[in-house]
Amino acid sequence: MATVRMTEGNILQHLLVYAIPLILGNLFQLTYNAVDSIIVGRFIGKNALAAVGTATPVMNIVILGISGVCIGAGVLMSEFFGAKNEAMLKKEIATTTVFGFFFSVVVAALGIVAAKPLLQALSVPDEILDQATVYLRITFLGTPFTYFYNAVAAALKSVGDSKTPLKFLAFSAVLNAVLDLIFIGGLGFGIVCSATTTVIAEATSALLCIVYVYRNIPLLQLKKDELRIDRPLLRKTLQYGSITALQQSCQPVGKLLIQGAINPMGVDMIAAFNAVNRVDDYAFTPQQSIAQGITTFVAQNNGAKQQERIVQGFRRGLLVEFGYWVLICSVVATLKTPLMGLFVTAGNQRIIELGTDYLSLMAVFYLFPSFTNGIQGFFRGMGNMSVTLLGTAIQTGLRVIFVYLLTPQWGIAGAAYACAIGWSVMLLVEVPYYFWYMKRQKYIRGKAAVQRL
Repeated sequence: MATVRMTEGNILQHLLVYAIPLILGNLFQLTYNAVDSIIVGRFIGKNALAAVGTATPVMNIVILGISGVCIGAGVLMSEFFGAKNEAMLKKEIATTTVFGFFFSVVVAALGIVAAKPLLQALSVPDEILDQATVYLRITFLGTPFTYFYNAVAAALKSVGDSKTPLKFLAFSAVLNAVLDLIFIGGLGFGIVCSATTTVIAEATSALLCIVYVYRNIPLLQLKKDELRIDRPLLRKTLQYGSITALQQSCQPVGKLLIQGAINPMGVDMIAAFNAVNRVDDYAFTPQQSIAQGITTFVAQNNGAKQQERIVQGFRRGLLVEFGYWVLICSVVATLKTPLMGLFVTAGNQRIIELGTDYLSLMAVFYLFPSFTNGIQGFFRGMGNMSVTLLGTAIQTGLRVIFVYLLTPQWGIAGAAYACAIGWSVMLLVEVPYYFWYMKRQKYIRGKAAVQRL
């Protein structure tokens, strides 16, 4: 696929063509994760499934750090591409690549050494500790591959190509599932095989991305003498990336705290909450993918100094977010009972009732994150990472507080209202800040420009 300059052409078309592959890829990844857990649980056993589950939060932290650095790098790449500054684009790619090599190797080495102490600190039961340690150590070996996939994918997305990373992600996920079915389901291998197939899939996706770039995208290709770190660019990349990683870590930390409020309310409540969280993941993912489209569009046009086009692109991005909300609201409100039925067997009517109570409210409340994600995408594209961290911290903090306050009286509905409160306050902070920020940047001039928003 040729590079795509979002600094010219139809704005809505750019956003949709960019976002749709991301949506499909992320939904595919969610589905694959569920299937992978099913394979491990059914063919190895509940201890293996639990071992994988206890190792996952540790790897999620690593992945958040990696994706944070790559998102920060991707914003800078998009700006340089939009400004048609190919020299700086290549310097940023080289800086991200060389730094990433050493960073990921160090993380992998530390992870292998610290795997068992980390799991012991998380109070992993003795009966699954050894399995979890082996699984975690092997998956840490895949850290460099995970980094290089994310880095090359960020480079491709920065030049408007969101389809190619999706293709390679899908291929590697299918490869992982097929290998699991053959070696775990067919040949009876255990958890070591599960971890190894994951690393093989990660390596495959990284290699495919690199080969594709060197065969098809001369703009992103680096020569040997270009592989060096530009220190000012590295500082800016890490500045962007560290804030983004902190922002992303707010959500899993918040979920962990919220689970502490749900657990004392009984097995039915726990089961229902875990099920609706899966539905939430499927609902939120497209909103986040649309926001990534807004980020790339805004960053490219910010690099090209296309001020009016930035405002127009943000506006159309929010319209796409709203249109998606209408769709997801209709689907969840109509199919909430069948959706809950996917997660439980016959005779668990109470769990279905709890889940449908939550989803009835959330179908409407999904409107709030459609706008918060859009605004976050805009500010990331402008390179203003601090406000995205602040907004996410406000939303997560208030959600945790109100879950503890509301669920004892209102049950699972209290968890839904807690989400709505967090998102509402987040918007009350970010929307006025947006207008102040744009006025300061001289993007909004007078009433006429404000009305165009």
